[in-house]
Amino acid sequence: MMYNYRLPKLQMRRLGFALMLPVALCGAVVLPTQLQTATAQTSSENRPLTIRADIQEYNSNTQVVTARGNVQLLYPSRQIKATAAQAQYFNQERRIILSGGVYILQNGTNSIRGETVTYLIDEGRFIAAPKQGGQVESIYVVDDSNINTQSNRAPSTPRLRR
Repeated sequence: MMYNYRLPKLQMRRLGFALMLPVALCGAVVLPTQLQTATAQTSSENRPLTIRADIQEYNSNTQVVTARGNVQLLYPSRQIKATAAQAQYFNQERRIILSGGVYILQNGTNSIRGETVTYLIDEGRFIAAPKQGGQVESIYVVDDSNINTQSNRAPSTPRLRR
């Protein structure tokens, strides 16, 4: 069954959120189909943020999208790809909270793994938290091509004078 709902242009700008799935404008909506996709876009200058998941809910009062089950997040303008068990996009606060086995890949090389990762969109900052008693992992590719070959040598061991 194909749904085709359209929000008025003014309403879309006010919400700052365009959805590519059925949406009701009151309360929370549960969308239980095999795979749901939501794309957030605040203006013509910004690039879309796409979230795919088994189930998505949108609350028009709080302007929060909650995606659960096999979540995939794509944010091409920031070169971010992420997977998690759950994602929440807070439109008013401009932040995304990913939880449950989070893996984020940025620029195709740098990555973060943790139980919960918050992405502050305006700051471009990730805040990662582990499971209780665990750790988070970040991998960054460091370009050492500009370092002088002499500085790559191991430092000599200082000798004590007697």
